[in-house]
Amino acid sequence: MTEATSPLSGSALASSSASSSASASPSSPASSSVGASAEDRNALLATLRERLGDNQVLTGEDVTRRQVDWLSGAACRAAAIVRPGTPQEVAEVLTLCHQVRQPVVTHGGLTGLVHGAEAEPDELVLSLERLTRIEDLDPLAGTITVQAGVPLQQVQEAAREVDMQFPLDLGARGSCTIGGNIATNAGGNRVIRYGMMRQQVLGLEAVLADGQVISAMSPMLKNNAGYDLKQLFIGSEGTLGVVTRAVLRLQPALSDARTALIACPDFASMTALLAHLRDRLGGGLAAFEAMWRNHLTLITANGRHSAPLELDAPYYALVESLSGDGPHHQAQFESALESAFEQGWASDAVIAQSDTQRERLWAIRDDIEGLVEALSPLMAFDISLPIAAMQDYVDEVESALTTRWPQAQLAVFGHLGDGNLHLSVGVGSNDAETRHGVEACLYRPLADRQGSISAEHGIGLEKRDWLSISRSPEELALMATLKRSLDPLGLLNRHKVVPWTAAQDH
Repeated sequence: MTEATSPLSGSALASSSASSSASASPSSPASSSVGASAEDRNALLATLRERLGDNQVLTGEDVTRRQVDWLSGAACRAAAIVRPGTPQEVAEVLTLCHQVRQPVVTHGGLTGLVHGAEAEPDELVLSLERLTRIEDLDPLAGTITVQAGVPLQQVQEAAREVDMQFPLDLGARGSCTIGGNIATNAGGNRVIRYGMMRQQVLGLEAVLADGQVISAMSPMLKNNAGYDLKQLFIGSEGTLGVVTRAVLRLQPALSDARTALIACPDFASMTALLAHLRDRLGGGLAAFEAMWRNHLTLITANGRHSAPLELDAPYYALVESLSGDGPHHQAQFESALESAFEQGWASDAVIAQSDTQRERLWAIRDDIEGLVEALSPLMAFDISLPIAAMQDYVDEVESALTTRWPQAQLAVFGHLGDGNLHLSVGVGSNDAETRHGVEACLYRPLADRQGSISAEHGIGLEKRDWLSISRSPEELALMATLKRSLDPLGLLNRHKVVPWTAAQDH
């Protein structure tokens, strides 16, 4: 073991008629059954400039210079980008858009991986980049109230200033926003201890498609006064409403972190190690990140990182435990690892002896850009399934990929403790036909294993046509009913998750 809000009206904003159209594929959505005419859209943009200011309504090259996500680098194709500066202005914008049946796509930090931020030329982008206020921080109650455009890292830093922590943590912490974290029910590295984003939200405010503000900003942990309406918007990917503000739950700061990268001789040993550390560390176990050797080999081969230990084991676990009691915690952590070696569940390990060493270990796990470089064009997948089914599933996927594409490369890592795997695939191309074939190799084996096509990334456009693998017809029908009830004109993030035509048909 090595140590190392009110409706606005105007004569130019008359409602336009809707025309019907067929459902479209995720890669190329057809026209929706709703949509403003070009004349109404131009009048709408003129009104928005009057209300928000010329600089807050972007068109032309100011739009196309922006990307819709960090992975594809594709240019934004929207008719305009509208940048309200307050939650009230968000409501005004959506009210005006509703009056002329103008479809809207919401933008946050643009760190998503399922094409949820793509906008068509007849759509407007509603960017929340100016909603960046931290409105309140209450250490006694353990809450922080923020606007939707505040970056995750800023919330983490604000919590640390009062000796608290906001436990959600993602590799994209510097760019992703709280509104996006809520809209996608983000997971991240500490779900095993603190749960998903859903568990961090005490209250929220959202604006419906017609501009109506739904304010459920209760700061109380216990609130059983009727339906928990905030849950409708958490994980809905902006299809039911636009989140503008939230009350988030903070946790006590835990200053002592113990981190190790552990080599395991087989998959059974890695799962035994997980169970062992859960038992020995109790509530202290905050992360258990599994990495197959193919992941570590790829990420260290290009010189971006030095291998922390010999890469001769098939599986590796990046383990982290948190506590407020340094000396006792250190002894507890090292004792747990020593007994793991004695049982044969660990064959090698490196323990971080400083914050710098800890950050280097996490940098290997978080380096998605390294995977993009190694597997270009990268196809990234995010699935979940029972832990006991993982090894067989990965073996089946790898066999299917290499049978069809002999040059295929696969790298696997994930949050083993909460059943979430990330699979990175490179087969040399990424055209629509190839993409569909790769998706079939990864998604179809989930059906018989009670798996999900999305653990934490969401559905967006990319996974919409595979959703029936993870949801029953009755669930899909209910989703469509909710969409129709809250967004009857199908204006918000149309085609995403549940396509508008499905909402009509049901």
